Amino acid sequence: MSTLTERPGQARGTRPAEAAPGYRPGHTLPLRVELVRQLKRRRTLVMGAILAVLPFVLLVAFAIGGEPDGPSDRITLMDTATASGANFAAVSLFVSAGFLLVIPVALFCGDTVASEAGWSSLRYLLAAPVPRARLLASKLVVGLGLSLAAMVLLPLVALAVGAVAYGWGPLAIPTGGSLAPGTAAGRLVVVVAYIFVSQLVTAALAFWLSTKTDAPLGAVGGAVGLTIVGNVLDAVTALGGWRDFLPAHWQFAWADAVQPRPEWSGMIQGTAISVTYALVLFALAFRGFSRKDVVS
Repeated sequence: MSTLTERPGQARGTRPAEAAPGYRPGHTLPLRVELVRQLKRRRTLVMGAILAVLPFVLLVAFAIGGEPDGPSDRITLMDTATASGANFAAVSLFVSAGFLLVIPVALFCGDTVASEAGWSSLRYLLAAPVPRARLLASKLVVGLGLSLAAMVLLPLVALAVGAVAYGWGPLAIPTGGSLAPGTAAGRLVVVVAYIFVSQLVTAALAFWLSTKTDAPLGAVGGAVGLTIVGNVLDAVTALGGWRDFLPAHWQFAWADAVQPRPEWSGMIQGTAISVTYALVLFALAFRGFSRKDVVS
């Protein structure tokens, strides 16, 4: 017996479209197909190349400039960059987490639905028919997956480059002491996981904007711009305790994980803030797109 489905935007009182025999909504737009499509795009390859080249740029910078030179009365993580491969990977994350890693997240999650609308292929996907929730879910999962891959790629390359250049040794802690190579590797995994979670707000903001506009650059740029605004507001100390509700306030809480005795409270608060904002924005994206009149 054929099932009847009502398409979004269909006028009330009209007979809903009849589904084709064998049509299964859950099998439309498989993740594998969407992933292959996104991996073949030039912006994915360019962004991957930039993240893979960054450690080599830092290596050349340290080679030209010599040992990192910080204030004599205070040793920072940057001062320990050449101590070992683990330190070099940690420094690579430190210099990129605030802005550089925001770009691939905004790009992979913002250039999703908007790009299909810009190519005028979105309405054909929905006419296939791909359910709207299924379309968004597939694109969101792939976008988040590519964002995570970008965050894993950078420290992996940095760890390999640093190990060759400075040796495979313990992670030297600026405040004193060190972490064994095995322990350091585990802590770096925690750091990458936390950075990914902290960037969920940017991902959700870009994804929501992507469902609102036909211009991918607008969605990506809007997410990056609002993330920068959050960083600026966090620098305004006059806001006092209100800064605790800004995701940017907790973006470097991962530094507590690379201590002899890790402190988790900051990362727990940062995770709670980031996940809360992200869930609200994702819900707005799905709700708004389900009611959107798609004409492109």
